[in-house]
Amino acid sequence: MIQDIAPHRFQNAYQPIPPEKRSIALYYEEHVSLLKKTGDGISFPTFGDLERLNEDIYETYIYLFTIDDDRYYLVQNINREPLSEFTMENTEVFRTVEPQYRAFAGITGYQLYSWYKNHRYCGHCGTKMKQDSKERMLYCEKCHNMEFPKICPAVIIGVTDGNRILLSKYAGRTYKKYALLAGFTEIGETVEETVQREVMEEVGLKVKNIRYYGSQPWSFSDTLLMGFYCDLDGEDTITLDEEELALAQWFEREEIPVEPSRDSLTNEMIIKFKNGEI
Repeated sequence: MIQDIAPHRFQNAYQPIPPEKRSIALYYEEHVSLLKKTGDGISFPTFGDLERLNEDIYETYIYLFTIDDDRYYLVQNINREPLSEFTMENTEVFRTVEPQYRAFAGITGYQLYSWYKNHRYCGHCGTKMKQDSKERMLYCEKCHNMEFPKICPAVIIGVTDGNRILLSKYAGRTYKKYALLAGFTEIGETVEETVQREVMEEVGLKVKNIRYYGSQPWSFSDTLLMGFYCDLDGEDTITLDEEELALAQWFEREEIPVEPSRDSLTNEMIIKFKNGEI
């Protein structure tokens, strides 16, 4: 999965150490990121690459995280070289580009960029928020409201029936490949209850024997994904929620039309079942 970057080591403890010339600068505009594509994969600009046109870059940074010995920072409102090798690319590129540890850095930085962008002002009184110097937190000097990064819990659901698994395709999305059922956990319910509710809402089926498989941070949607397998309980007739899904279909293990990819928990769970490991 995209976060599996060993032997590289990701460290997200908040350490607001001032950047150096060699420190990595992550820059985003909405859904695009500044990066360079080469035959060896992607790279991000350093502070040294950007400092000529951005004299205040060493004063307006936000520390993000460290991978190995490289510190990554968020920079904002920069001037870019007109003929620079660095270009703005859609963040979806991080699903497939190499090296994987830089793709993970890029999408994780994007999640933090989105959080900072969406919490510029206090949700209680409207005052501009301030960065804390000791932890990743924003606070309001007027009403003392504090904001920490929020992560949305969601479930990925492999519904099985003997040698079959239920695959689906989303309705109204650009992602057109087969996927498993999925949904966000609502207030007041356990993740196991989320599994039961989402399966009933999306395909009209009952399930039992719900068992946890694994988890994944999914920065594309600010989500912590939790994967579960469960068994069909009763009738297998699908009643499709057409607002959520374009289709849902049972597939025998040997006929699953999905190939391995590196990025997602969904793909890993499908391939595990396809290979008879579940």
